[in-house]
Amino acid sequence: MISSSEIIDMDQLDHTRCRNWPFLQDFCVTCGMCASSCPASGIDGFDPRMLVRMVSLGLAEEVIDARWPWICTMCGKCENVCPMQIDIADLIRKIRSKREREKVPGILHKGLVAALETGNNLRLPKDDFIFIIEDVAEEVAEEPGFEGFKAPIDKKGANILTTIHNKLVNTHTEDLKHWWKIFHAAKEDWTVTSENWEGTSWGYFTGDDDAMKIMAGRIVEQMEKLEVKTLLWPE
Repeated sequence: MISSSEIIDMDQLDHTRCRNWPFLQDFCVTCGMCASSCPASGIDGFDPRMLVRMVSLGLAEEVIDARWPWICTMCGKCENVCPMQIDIADLIRKIRSKREREKVPGILHKGLVAALETGNNLRLPKDDFIFIIEDVAEEVAEEPGFEGFKAPIDKKGANILTTIHNKLVNTHTEDLKHWWKIFHAAKEDWTVTSENWEGTSWGYFTGDDDAMKIMAGRIVEQMEKLEVKTLLWPE
């Protein structure tokens, strides 16, 4: 049995600085503001207010095994309206972190494993990634006003390094062009990296902080390697 004390150590609470501590689910007054603002409220009976109360009452095990934590979109609207400043989205992440990794819904865990092993959630080889980037750049160059356009890959000393969502090199390649056209029009000095380019950290969404740190760290390493000043992380 996992008690609510494992979600938050109530002995550590400083009530004069309570807003600085995570979660604070025991302060819930069941006003329902979170439920009324939640875009997913009602899906399969999902109610963020009820979830918070379940954890506060020591029913963490039931919450961990439930589908509810995975319905949440992590948008944070509930936190913005909560009069008790309960960190509901962070509470959801903590609950997700306690789910056995092999029981994480959908493709999230498998995609995360792929990213840790290969640098991206698709297991897309480096050569294939470069081919896609160059192919999309050629399409941009065919449009009026973008003659000679090229997508700089691994450009050292660029001002901006932009990460890429895996779907943008899979099913939504057209969406790459929007950023690139803005860069071109602004005469921005930018680049993408051919390794560890993944901008989607499923470690965040599954509550796996260690994996999240690894993926974020890899992006930092690319910035240092290429001596880039600014990171654009669209995801």
